[in-house]
Amino acid sequence: MKILVIGGGNMGQTYAKSFLRSHIVKTEEMMILEKSDSKSASLAKENIGTIYNDPAKCMPIADLIILAVKPQNVPELFASLRSMIDSQQLFLSIMAGVTIATLKKGLGVDKVIRAMPNLPAQIGMGMTAFTSTDEVTRIELTMVQNLLNTTGKAIYVEDESLLDAATAISGSGPAYVFYCMQSFMDVAEKMGFSAPEAELLTWQTFKGAVELFHKNDLTCNEWIAKVASRGGTTEAALNYFEMEKVSDKLQGGAEAARKRAKELGK
Repeated sequence: MKILVIGGGNMGQTYAKSFLRSHIVKTEEMMILEKSDSKSASLAKENIGTIYNDPAKCMPIADLIILAVKPQNVPELFASLRSMIDSQQLFLSIMAGVTIATLKKGLGVDKVIRAMPNLPAQIGMGMTAFTSTDEVTRIELTMVQNLLNTTGKAIYVEDESLLDAATAISGSGPAYVFYCMQSFMDVAEKMGFSAPEAELLTWQTFKGAVELFHKNDLTCNEWIAKVASRGGTTEAALNYFEMEKVSDKLQGGAEAARKRAKELGK
C-alpha cells in the first residue's frame, strides 16, 4: 500500500513518522507532496519517504491520499489534483471544517474519510474522531483506523456533524488545558513561588490528576469528593467555582468552538 501525504507541515510529518515508526508501512511506500522547495529539501533529510513537489509524479501511484493542507488552500488543491485522480483511490482529509460533500464535489470522488486529530498526535498521545462515506469498505476503514491509532486513539462516528463537536472538545481541547495551567502558574507566582516552581507545581498536579483518573474507575465527581473535605480549602475553591458558574463558562467556550467549526464548514 502506497500512502501519499499532501502537505509537509506539522501534521503531515506527524503522520508519516508515526506510520513508519509503527512499521505499518515501509519507507519506500511513504510519499509526501510539498510544494515549497525549501521545505521539500528539509523533508528529504528526514528519511520519512520520498518527497515530491509535482503531483503528477506521485498521485497516480498512491492508494491512500491524506490531505493535510490548510483549508484556505482547498480551491487551488482541488484544481491541481482532480484530473489525476483514480476512482479507486481512498482520500483521508484532516482539513478542519472541509465537509465530505465539499471533498466529494471538489475532487470528484466517492471514497472519502474525514478526520479531526489534535496536537498531542505529535507525541503519540492524540485523539482523532473520524467518519466516512458509504463507499469506503470496512477493510479500508479498519486500515485507516489502524493508521490513525499510531498517533494515539481514534474513534469512528456515524454522524459527520459530531466532527464539529470533536473539534470543540478534543481538537481545541489542549488549548483549554494550557489556558487553565497558565492561570494556575500565574496565581502561584502571585502567591510567592518562582516561575520554575509555579510551573513544576502546576504541570505535576495536572499530570498526576490525569493519571489517577486514567488508572482507576472513579468518575471525576468521585475524585472531587475524595479531595474536598467538608469545610476545607478545596471546598472553598469549589464553592467559588460554583458561585461564578465556571462550569457553565467552560461549556459555553466549547459551544462557541463548535459553532465556529460549523461556520468554517460553510
